[in-house]
Amino acid sequence: MIRTIKKIVAPMQRRVRLMIGRGIITLVNDATKEQSVQISLLEGEVHDHVERYQEYGFSSVPHAGAEVITVSVGGNRGHSVVIATGDRRYRMKNLGAGEVALYDDLGQSVHLKRDGIALTSQRVTIDAATTQVNGTLTVNGNLTSGGDISSGGNITAAGSVIDTTGNTPHHSHA
Repeated sequence: MIRTIKKIVAPMQRRVRLMIGRGIITLVNDATKEQSVQISLLEGEVHDHVERYQEYGFSSVPHAGAEVITVSVGGNRGHSVVIATGDRRYRMKNLGAGEVALYDDLGQSVHLKRDGIALTSQRVTIDAATTQVNGTLTVNGNLTSGGDISSGGNITAAGSVIDTTGNTPHHSHA
């Protein structure tokens, strides 16, 4: 009797054990509506055209070698989907409790720290009709403008004050 029950239950046990898996990405196709990947799961088990789900508003193309967590829909390994991706080779480390970061393999990052936001990149391009900064803006380096510069107050450059109120400009030595 027990042998018969085990024989009946064994296929279900195998399917349940194989429903969630770990694997490695070997190829990525980002041209499809839902990104698809080729993954290697168990020894010699390769799956092509596996859908990789990403959170709305976030998109990435992982490198080959990134790790995945898969779910086999209905316990069918032939119908797996990737629900999580990580790559320990590039992961930012030593974040504080509650901190969040968006990063890539080049060391670029947006780090939401406890005391502010840190943006790290060799170049930042802002493509917007209007950009507004509320508060003090400090530029450590050169500032170049391809257009007019307007000010509602005085502009001081190398000790010289440019009076924008219409009064005669004056020179001060601080």
